[in-house]
Amino acid sequence: MNKIIKTILVMTAITFISSCSKPTETPATSAADKANPQQTYHWKLVTSWPKNFPGLGVAPERLASWVKEMSGGRLQIKVYGAGELVPALEVFDAVSRGTAEMGHSGAYYWKGKAPGAQFFSSVPFGLNAQEMNAWLHYGGGLQLWQEVYEPFGIIPLAGGNSGVQMAGWFNKEINSVEDIKGLKMRIPGLGGEVMTRLGALTENLPGGEIFTALQTGRIDATEWVGPYNDLAFGLNKAAKFYYYPGWHEPGTTMELTVNKKAFEALPKDLQAILTVAARAVNQDMLDEYTAKNNAALKQLIENGDVKLRPLPADVLEKLQEVSDQVVLELSEVNPNAKKIYQSFNEFRSNVIDYHKISEQSYINARRTPE
Repeated sequence: MNKIIKTILVMTAITFISSCSKPTETPATSAADKANPQQTYHWKLVTSWPKNFPGLGVAPERLASWVKEMSGGRLQIKVYGAGELVPALEVFDAVSRGTAEMGHSGAYYWKGKAPGAQFFSSVPFGLNAQEMNAWLHYGGGLQLWQEVYEPFGIIPLAGGNSGVQMAGWFNKEINSVEDIKGLKMRIPGLGGEVMTRLGALTENLPGGEIFTALQTGRIDATEWVGPYNDLAFGLNKAAKFYYYPGWHEPGTTMELTVNKKAFEALPKDLQAILTVAARAVNQDMLDEYTAKNNAALKQLIENGDVKLRPLPADVLEKLQEVSDQVVLELSEVNPNAKKIYQSFNEFRSNVIDYHKISEQSYINARRTPE
């Protein structure tokens, strides 16, 4: 690992341990107090991504490497790709029951277990990556996330962000809302519910199954992530219409889940190292996507028959109208979801007002250098 990154991580961990300024992220426990500080811990981390897949799959590998180095080898984490130890969409259960001490996935996959979890991945027309990180770490979002996962014996941590995604790959043009009816599309989470209400036939597929499903006609369209990951999967070879923007996932947070009992069994310094490493990975993934998406998009367009298209304004307007209904209904599922919705919505309203005069006005004023 680069010496500068290593130094920053180590100094951050030391500061974190000394100040204990974020007690909700590293809860002190009696089990941790009794742990042997010289013991070596061997953990398993299961993911929903193919092994070493760019961005998503590399992030947990980096986490494991950084934790091992910062801990002097006292905490060693072995990463398993989707299907190597457990199927891609069984990561949550594996961590909950202790089959693996950690997982890396997306919270919207677990809507059947905890509907409120969807707020902590991505909400259609919701928060972007910068705003999502701010809500989680300084707006009370992380504490609410912990409450949702508490009954499952899991501690959640933000584990990466893709930034604003693409609307997806389509084998037909979308010129109106009518074109969505009957469309067979792979799209998870709240975005999937929105598309269903507009007449699409939606399903959730693990990443490794998307290309074949699109190529064989099992599905007509799919969203995945963005140019960097879509190019890696070769989705341009299975569909030619590439739509934007990613209304359904404007700032998708990936999650690191930790088995609570395993976490509490760690000495406090290892708890802090793991938590700080997660914060580093969370930012690192966003940096990587920001740096590599544009180059990947140019390659997709230049090397193939890809037709880049914006979704029509009336389609986006209808998508937002239905999205607002879906999210409001989610808030009424139970008191927990309502509390999360109120926190999320209040933060979104405030940050939209501020970003109109800061981020948005600057971007509107900026021009590409000639």
